[in-house]
Amino acid sequence: MTKVGLAGLGYWGPNLARNFDELAELAWLCDLSEDQRARFASRYPDARLTADFDEMLADDSLEAVIVATPVVTHAELAKRALEAGKHVLVEKPPALTGAEVEELVATAEEQGRVLMPGHLLLYHPGVVRLKELIGSGELGDVLYVYGNRQNLGQIRKDENALWSLGVHDLSVILHLLEEEPTEAWARGESFLTEGVEDVVFCYLRFPSGKVAHMHLSWLDPHKMRRITVVGRDKMAVFDDMELDRKLTIYDKGPVERAETYGEWMTRTGDIHSPKIPNDEPLRLECEHFLRLVAGEGDPLAAARDGVAVVRALEQLQASLEQTPA
Repeated sequence: MTKVGLAGLGYWGPNLARNFDELAELAWLCDLSEDQRARFASRYPDARLTADFDEMLADDSLEAVIVATPVVTHAELAKRALEAGKHVLVEKPPALTGAEVEELVATAEEQGRVLMPGHLLLYHPGVVRLKELIGSGELGDVLYVYGNRQNLGQIRKDENALWSLGVHDLSVILHLLEEEPTEAWARGESFLTEGVEDVVFCYLRFPSGKVAHMHLSWLDPHKMRRITVVGRDKMAVFDDMELDRKLTIYDKGPVERAETYGEWMTRTGDIHSPKIPNDEPLRLECEHFLRLVAGEGDPLAAARDGVAVVRALEQLQASLEQTPA
């Protein structure tokens, strides 16, 4: 089994530890907090614990490192792990600039190692099915996509709603459209913590003419995790808050009347919700990483897609910083 080390036992790290303990050999747990290390020592008695990232990297038998530390440390720790000859799964976003991610990809390529950013939703069975719908042409030409990711909390002080929430929907939008935006603007407000936007509205325009919008907020009465794709023939909604209807397809669209000039009508047909497997997206993501480590598939494809996500985040952040005071 692949020997894995995990850095970071905070908010998301325990979920990664649970999965890799079941799928691989969880050999190391690394965290600066003595309390966190003690908390997980009894749960994973076979794993060695350390506060020293370099001590973990010095283990020649360790094959892969999972980075789930604070965002500002992602790029540095991922690069050190790659340079130590380890395969790397780094949580989103893998870096704060496109240049940093490109450097990570170059390092992984030089070392012949896997580099995979943790864009969890790309492995969600509902998103996989939505991608298949678009690829098959069932929706017709995609006109626009929009995402709603809102909740009351988790309120953060170290990153804004764009970087904390937007990276999820942005990774899906770029994955679905297979384009990078040529235009990106964002506006937001910092209501709770000065300089940290709690609510952000984003607009993206792509070379094909498609557009996308994201509403991101942790200051909202509704908990929403929804992506809508509007096609010329049909429309589809991925709603991760639904228990049974994760994906709904609407046979709706505009129709140009042949007997008149330039007049459009709307057509409404059936509404259909295909059965979507209930597999845990994080488990699927971890399995995919381990398959890459085993030599199956392109070891850098996901990382190259991750570069596009961070570049778009950079564009949106630059626009956000121009929000009038």
